[in-house]
Parts: sequence; structure tokens; C-alpha cells
Amino acid sequence: SRYYREVLPGEIVKISRYDVQTLDVVPRPEGDPSAFCIFEYVYFARPDSIFEGQMVYSVRKRCGQQLAVEAPVEADLVSTVPESATPAALGYAEKCGLPYVEVLCKNRYVGRTFIQPNMRLRQLGVAKKFGVLSDNFKGKRVVIIDDSIVRGNTISPIIKLLRESGAKEVHIRVASPPIRFPCYMGINIPTKEELIANRPEFLDLAKYIGADSVVYLSVEGLVSSVQESIKARQAIENSLKTQRSRAGKIGHCTACLTGEYPVELEW
Repeated sequence: SRYYREVLPGEIVKISRYDVQTLDVVPRPEGDPSAFCIFEYVYFARPDSIFEGQMVYSVRKRCGQQLAVEAPVEADLVSTVPESATPAALGYAEKCGLPYVEVLCKNRYVGRTFIQPNMRLRQLGVAKKFGVLSDNFKGKRVVIIDDSIVRGNTISPIIKLLRESGAKEVHIRVASPPIRFPCYMGINIPTKEELIANRPEFLDLAKYIGADSVVYLSVEGLVSSVQESIKARQAIENSLKTQRSRAGKIGHCTACLTGEYPVELEW
């Protein structure tokens, strides 16, 4: 298989053995900017997916680099919870000039933890889900890059595990901003009350999850990481005056982070 092109927002495509045909493109209301879900880049999509002409892996790596600019820390090594945040961790390590070292390995014989019926079982599941590569970090200051912290349940037992296995310090850096608002666009985000960013514990999150420090990427940092190469490509296309040049505003939905929804909500 090979990459052909993206399906445009609102486009109906017919694929046959002979060709790819556009049957129709549902028009967007005049002046209504596009609002591609920014959390596709953060978490939902596979790293080899291509959206808006860019690979998700590359965007996640840029998020890690931006996080290193916004939230550096005195440490000995950078790692991650395998493996969705690995590109961001590599970007963070590269920008900070620190080695990227594996501290956890996945136990592939344990099932999904989030479907356990209560929090205690979920936390026990998380602890069993990973093996500890203690020789790699014993006596050292570790930065763990995560892609998002939603409820705060799963990172806590991991930090405890690292400390018990000899980590001197554990700093958490999150390659996305805090999720604060529900999504009405089709993504199943927990209720406002369940989100750690809306709970009193968030005021001292590091203490609550047992870390030495916790810093999230800013909304501006995420948006700039996502839009950087889109803007660069648009500038080239505009300068060449190509037919494929896409006029108009680049739009991404950040409602779960900011509460600003791309369409008016009807209650």
C-alpha cells in the first residue's frame, strides 16, 4: 500500500479499481473556519497517520521540543511510559541535550487497565502492566514525558514504582495542556468532575501523584507545534501561486482545553 492523499473535510470519495473520484464536497458555511480535533495529534491517532499534510509522529516530537523550551528541569535522563508519548520524549531529550533511556518495559500479557470496574483495580493493573529497568535509572533524576494526564490515576502507581526501584527524583512533563472541558463533537471525554484539572488536587498535582514536579505544555505551545509545518507549507504554496494553495485560516478545535467550541452549542 502507499499514501495517496487525504480525504478533505466534508468530501465524499469513490474508490474503484480504476481511480479515485470526488463525488461531492459538503460546503462549510461562509466564514466558518475549519476545526480539526487537536487531540487527534496528541493522543488518538496512530503516529504514522498523516493529517493536513504532516505526520502525527513529527508533530508529537515538536510538542516534546516545545515542552523542553517551556519546562526544562535539572535531570539525568528522559523517558516515557511506553509507548504513545515516545516521540514527545525523544523531542524533549533532544532539545534538552539529555539521554533518552527506557525505564519501563510493557508486560504484554496484561489486558487493558481502563476497563477495570474501579480505580483500585485500575491502579493495580497499571503496576502489573510494566516491568522496571532499574539498572537504567537507579540513583538518577528522571523526567517522564506523558502525552496527557486525564484523571491522574494511572501515572501515580508508575511514579511509586520508579521511586521504589531506586529513582532519586521523578519529574513529570505532559506534552499537552490540561483537559478541562467536555467534548460535544463525538469524543468520549470523562465528565468535568472526573477530570483532574478541575479537581482541588490539581492545585498541588505533584504532591497528589507523588512526583517532584509536574508541568503541562501550554495551549499556545501545542497549537504552534501543530501548525508550524502547515504554515510553512502554505507560505511556499502561496509564494509559488500553485493551484493547490489553500487560502483561509488554519483551524483546530481546542474546546476540551479552552472551552471555546467551534460551533454554538444547542441545549
